[in-house]
Amino acid sequence: MEIATTTLPPSVNGGTGPHSYAQNSYYQRGALEAAQEIIKREIAEKLDINQFFSGSSTSFCIADFGCATGPNTFLAVQAILEAVKLKCQSSEGLNSDHVPEFHVFFNDLASNDFNTLFLSLPPKRQYLAAAVPGSFHGILFPKASLHFAFSSCSLNWLSKVPIEVTDKTSPAWNSGMIHYTNKEVFEAYSSQFAQDMESFLHARAQELVGGGLVALIVPGQQDAIPFSHTTIKMEFELLASCLMDMAKTVENDCCL
Repeated sequence: MEIATTTLPPSVNGGTGPHSYAQNSYYQRGALEAAQEIIKREIAEKLDINQFFSGSSTSFCIADFGCATGPNTFLAVQAILEAVKLKCQSSEGLNSDHVPEFHVFFNDLASNDFNTLFLSLPPKRQYLAAAVPGSFHGILFPKASLHFAFSSCSLNWLSKVPIEVTDKTSPAWNSGMIHYTNKEVFEAYSSQFAQDMESFLHARAQELVGGGLVALIVPGQQDAIPFSHTTIKMEFELLASCLMDMAKTVENDCCL
């Protein structure tokens, strides 16, 4: 019998060492902290708690798509839980002491270090936790099973490299660079991002219950600011220069 093998896509550095994602995700934490109050406000204004708990159901299901290895995902989950509990206490159709049973699903690629994630779960958490490995560009949950879908600093990672960028005969061929350098490269990545976003939103539309909410934090920049005028362009150029020098050093060593 022939067994098919697949190569897992790369994921963030696991563990808790000095080079791990857990120790090097302060930018992502800052983005989450900046968005917390917006998320809490939207839950207070738009989440229809009475609709979810009008029958015998008492569970509230949350999924973090692209959770990585923590600890940022725990910060996000806690903020969502607190906002939902406040919503329950202020809802006229529910008892003031009504607290739903929270189920939290942590999603990331199968190559993610889920061991580190679950070893660092808050010991006094008020929810049941489970891992759901797989690409968030496809359906991961049964229909109408989630109440709140969340993703932070994850959707900027594409499902694949655009074909045009890997074709040496294409105007989008971007040899020797780690960021886009012309219009064709920009359009290739923009097109792939649009396809991935459509896939992500289509999947979440199937999984969310009626009246459920989606909160997305996606890094970006204003269209009015040319990329050539941003500080990140200089940072990428410096990083690209270092990587190219390293690659040439390895190549020269191999030829000796």
